[in-house]
Amino acid sequence: MIRGEYGGDAAPHRLLRFCPPDTLTSSTSLMEASMRVPALIACCVLAATPLKAQSIENFYKGKQIHMIVGTEAGQDYDTWARLVVRHMRQYVPGNPTFVVENMPGAGSLIAANHLYNKAAQDGTVLGMVSRNIPNYAIMHQPNANYDPRKFNWIGSPEITHRGCYARSDAGIRTPSDLFTRELVVGGDGAGTALTETPQLLKNLLGMKFKVIDGYKGATSVILAMERGELEGICQTTSAFAGSAQRLLDDGTFRILFTTEREAVPALKVPTVFAYAKSEEERDILEIHASSLELGRPMLTPPNVPADRVAALRQAFAAAVRDPALLAEAKQMNLTVEARSGEEVAAAIRTVAELPGELIAKAASMTRPQR
Repeated sequence: MIRGEYGGDAAPHRLLRFCPPDTLTSSTSLMEASMRVPALIACCVLAATPLKAQSIENFYKGKQIHMIVGTEAGQDYDTWARLVVRHMRQYVPGNPTFVVENMPGAGSLIAANHLYNKAAQDGTVLGMVSRNIPNYAIMHQPNANYDPRKFNWIGSPEITHRGCYARSDAGIRTPSDLFTRELVVGGDGAGTALTETPQLLKNLLGMKFKVIDGYKGATSVILAMERGELEGICQTTSAFAGSAQRLLDDGTFRILFTTEREAVPALKVPTVFAYAKSEEERDILEIHASSLELGRPMLTPPNVPADRVAALRQAFAAAVRDPALLAEAKQMNLTVEARSGEEVAAAIRTVAELPGELIAKAASMTRPQR
């Protein structure tokens, strides 16, 4: 497990305001008492306003917040997580230290199960997991021991697109070629977009993808493509640009299509929805594409007190608007397009409420067919 610490001096204490003690005595007249009571109530109401915020500050003061990232250090989720917490800590009341811990494995499934079942549920643990994690559980896939609707979603710093790419010498020039010629692509296991996207398109649309699993993330797949060991990959366009833009620019690789319903004009390629032959096929493609709306989702475990969830959401929202974060993101060729925790949670609920038979079929399409 790789750790990285981000912290600073704790914020100074703010003095609490207290009501003056009521000094009514037996000699106090009833009229005097009746005049004092409203003033006493008003004073206590005013004093109660900062108590909740103060309790959050007192809770976090001197503590560490552990950020569990479901990928290896240096991968795109890890890069985003470290960027966000470097700037987010100053906006959390009490100014706690952040410690980033990498917990890779099974497409963030190990991290998601840990966050749901083992991590502290008091607001001292955050996570950033694969955008595919919620749908994986909604589809009742193996070993998903969590309910994504019960996580507290904090937000996402990025929204991206997903595309399928091929080596230019693979003999695949257009998506139509995939119906007549096989493309060998790399994957890293069930529950990940690298594996599930081509598997879905093979089973649902009849595209001739051959998935070779066992690679350690997208970076190792792209290296295998450079060596000529593999011919293609399906992953987010931002992640691919971050690691292989030069290979697109020099013509070694090409993007074939994107996987959302609407085409992305800047990419100048069709959407795979153009190759769907029925409304059911389009609905299943939509379920798969819905994970893109989650971006790089951050969460806390279930049962964290609501006021701490609200404080963390506010800190995240402030961080992704911070000019220093935006400047650093620009230097890293990252585009900040944030979504709130409420928006992430709503997108998850939309999929969870779809008809069970449609979700079941969508799930079956992501697995190898006998």
